[in-house]
Amino acid sequence: MTGRQSLLIGAVLGATGVVAGAFGAHALRGRLDPADLAVFETAARYQLYHALALVAVSIWLEQAVRPPFEWAARLFALGVVLFSGSLYLLVLTGQKWLGAVTPVGGGLLILGWLALAAGALGRSGR
Repeated sequence: MTGRQSLLIGAVLGATGVVAGAFGAHALRGRLDPADLAVFETAARYQLYHALALVAVSIWLEQAVRPPFEWAARLFALGVVLFSGSLYLLVLTGQKWLGAVTPVGGGLLILGWLALAAGALGRSGR
């Protein structure tokens, strides 16, 4: 993944994360029970955190393409889709089986952070 692609995905995830957060706060409040609303808010929060992480990774990828940073970007992007996406769909559709997808997405997010750490450890003395 290039720095430009990481920045683009991070920006799109950031924008849609804000939209999701606003949708949850305004359109869903009073329509969902508090527990489901909290799940939806968790999905939006994690999406925004990882949108920012992708933007940060894009800076490192622009300086020097390193496989760990490329993997971090890929894992963050896919992790958000599976983690936040499954939670959004779970709340909006009531399909409980989607709860089984959420930990896979969370695992990918964790692996993304570990890939970022590996990239930092492998950097020369810059």
